[in-house]
Amino acid sequence: MMPGSRTYLCWKDGTTSSGAIQPKNPACAAAVAKGGTNALYNWFAVLRSDGAGRMSGFIPDGQLCSGGAVVYDFSGFDLARDDWPVTHLTSGATIQFTYNKWAAHPGTFRSYITKDSWSPTRSLAWSDLESTPFDSVTNPPSVGSVGTEDGHYYWDSHLPSGKSGRHIIYTVWQRSDSNETFYSCSDVVFDGGNGQVTGVGDSGNPSPSPSPTRPASPSPSPVATPNTSPSPRVSPSPSPSPNPGGGGACSATYKVVSSWGGGYQGEVTVKAGSSSISRWTASWTQPSGSTITQVWNGTLSQSGSNVSVTNVNYNGSLGAGASTTFGFLANGSSGSTPTLSCSA
Repeated sequence: MMPGSRTYLCWKDGTTSSGAIQPKNPACAAAVAKGGTNALYNWFAVLRSDGAGRMSGFIPDGQLCSGGAVVYDFSGFDLARDDWPVTHLTSGATIQFTYNKWAAHPGTFRSYITKDSWSPTRSLAWSDLESTPFDSVTNPPSVGSVGTEDGHYYWDSHLPSGKSGRHIIYTVWQRSDSNETFYSCSDVVFDGGNGQVTGVGDSGNPSPSPSPTRPASPSPSPVATPNTSPSPRVSPSPSPSPNPGGGGACSATYKVVSSWGGGYQGEVTVKAGSSSISRWTASWTQPSGSTITQVWNGTLSQSGSNVSVTNVNYNGSLGAGASTTFGFLANGSSGSTPTLSCSA
């Protein structure tokens, strides 16, 4: 979030008051045209469940910014362009890094900088990064709630000296309790700035730094439990179960994205019917012995095995035939595919 990754700043750039994603920045628009809007609704999910902190030799050159992700299509964020949203920084300065904690995990953040020979119009390769990280921190403090934009880890980082012009800060977040690893590209320019962002929204003027104010008494970083976030063997097994609800106003399709011992990750796609809708609710009966522990891009209501998820403020309005997704984590076995209903 600070310095903002491509997915985070493009999500900020494209999210409208109606909940639709309509990028204004040309690079963000090109990324959406290539891979769709799901990547931005899941801007925090550039990950490999089998990453184990691996970099070169695991993720191919040219796919660093997408992390070679296999669950969502982030390939548009690998495009070699010089018009991505950019954060203005000062070489050698100390700034506060912030990293979203959509789910809380123990682990280590490592940040690398591109070599002076790198050009933003060339696809990023491992050879373009300096060989050692300029910053590394393990289990930094955090504030805010998981599953929200406000929840984040924070720490002070001393930026590399002797840098000028455009660069990429490449950050790898390696969990210590599983193989799950997150990857991100943050476009920066070393021009004497202090965290201002340009290229987001209609205005070409710098926006204030997105770095939140540090709390007076930092709370310790939470220790994740095995069910806090998936560390699955990535084995997508779509199990569509469309069921139009509300007289055809919308339909909901359910699939299991991945599963592991004692839990699984699911995803539901909500699609508007022949007319636009301003809100939606997807409902189903959870398989016996399975309990939902976390939902993102939706608001969960759960009574026994009866589950319903309603839209959040940014994804309730859908044009005719348009769709959005929400994801969830659950304990237990995925079992049989539930029958979903959708009302709008």
